[in-house]
Amino acid sequence: MTKTPIDLSPDYINVSALKVVKRLTSAGYQAYLVGGCVRDLLLGNHPKDFDVATDANPEEVHELFRNSRLIGRRFKIVHVRFGREIIEVATFRAPHSETQTEQNFSDGGMILSDNIYGSFHEDAERRDFTMNALYYDPENDTILDEVSGLEDLGSRQIRLIGNPDSRYREDPVRMLRAVRFKAKLGFEIEQTTAEPLYRLGLLLRDIPPARLFEEVLKLFMSGHGEQSFAVLREYDLFGWLFPDTNRLLETGNGAELIRLALASTDRRIAKDMPVTPAFIFAALLWQPYLEQREQLEADGESSYVASFEGANQVVSRQLSVTSIPKRFSGPMRDIWSLQYRLPIKSGKKPNTLLQHKRFRAAYDFLLLREESGEQLDGLGAWWTQFQETAEEDRGELLEQPTAPAKRPRKRRRKPENQAATD
Repeated sequence: MTKTPIDLSPDYINVSALKVVKRLTSAGYQAYLVGGCVRDLLLGNHPKDFDVATDANPEEVHELFRNSRLIGRRFKIVHVRFGREIIEVATFRAPHSETQTEQNFSDGGMILSDNIYGSFHEDAERRDFTMNALYYDPENDTILDEVSGLEDLGSRQIRLIGNPDSRYREDPVRMLRAVRFKAKLGFEIEQTTAEPLYRLGLLLRDIPPARLFEEVLKLFMSGHGEQSFAVLREYDLFGWLFPDTNRLLETGNGAELIRLALASTDRRIAKDMPVTPAFIFAALLWQPYLEQREQLEADGESSYVASFEGANQVVSRQLSVTSIPKRFSGPMRDIWSLQYRLPIKSGKKPNTLLQHKRFRAAYDFLLLREESGEQLDGLGAWWTQFQETAEEDRGELLEQPTAPAKRPRKRRRKPENQAATD
């Protein structure tokens, strides 16, 4: 183990995390800041979360902090709460022995239970990437490095600790973490770490949809979504998250629409503006929705039924891969359905549509469709002008509704018994 003196900016170090470390060490335990917070501090970035690693077991940590609670089954940890802020405390982990394999691993090698505690050295070896296995001792201003993490951090390289095949099988989500770090940090994935990504993506099928939904949010809603999309495609992983969309990426303008939607979300996050997964999922699943809707219409369904049922079928298939909570799938459906109401430029409907709670999202989506190359006859520009025009003057922009063609009246046939009596 190497111990490297370091002078980290105290302005970036969370005071609550330091309090947790100090109380643990004062009680006779080992305790360090660890993981992404240390990595970001060394890169000069402001960490979002602070984690603590200790040799105290979860029950001992919980007993030490009245403002804490135990969480997790597969990986038991302690959350220490300071107001709205949470400091996560994990006990040093040890590798699984051969006798524990059947109990703690699935047939595919995925870890089912990970509450085997060990030493500092064992904990460092159990972490995923070398750059995330750096420990900071705030009392001595020292970095503890067991796995050459400082060297990889300096060379801007993402390297798995241990055998990549085995580590990915233990937890397939590590593949998505590698992609996310490459997108977020601009690092390169080391060759032996990168090679299995192309052939082990199918392991993601074993991950619960709820967990994959959370990973999708981290990939696409953390300020680097556009780059995450590119890296997922680079390593053939996108299709394991969005199989219907992946099948259609090379047709039409679907890939460009997704890229533009993610780029727009990245800009909003950079400006600290609100974003919603509903908008991202609307773009990610737009092409499958169009395909399903058109197929239903070709089968004779009405436009309304095709729109409603098409959305149902697309969402249902996606739910088998990633969860989409109803609080997001509902607004996503609204964004889709409004795309078919926006072309109506006559009567009272445009003014009414402006009052719809999803209008702004649907309008933004319409602009992205046009920007991606879809030909909509200047519909986006018309709606922009309509919104900027005073309400009393909007009538000049409205088209005259075309009267529906009159159907020829059908002659009523007389009943046979009436014809016989005439």
